[in-house]
Amino acid sequence: MTSDNPLNDRLDDDDYPAYTMGRAAEMLGATPAFLRAIGEARLITPLRSEGGHRRYSRYQLRIAARARELVDKGTPIEAACRIVILEDQLEEAQRINAEYRRAAGDSAASAGSG
Repeated sequence: MTSDNPLNDRLDDDDYPAYTMGRAAEMLGATPAFLRAIGEARLITPLRSEGGHRRYSRYQLRIAARARELVDKGTPIEAACRIVILEDQLEEAQRINAEYRRAAGDSAASAGSG
């Protein structure tokens, strides 16, 4: 069943900036200062409301939660942010590699059947 309701689309969108800084910090068990620090380290860049307030998406909160785990284990915040960025880059590279392998396998299979 599909919906023509834009609200439902936003509720399902991981990138929709639905959470205020206070709510995001509460969900993470962190402080607003932590969220500002990971923003300054360029781990996440919250969108801004018309009034200039930071808004966070579910995707950004998952990234922030990973950084929080590392910081809670004693990793300095700058290092934690760098680790999360590198983990994300590695995951993306692995996804692209898998796509190339699938495409190469499909090409080899179709060349062998012709």
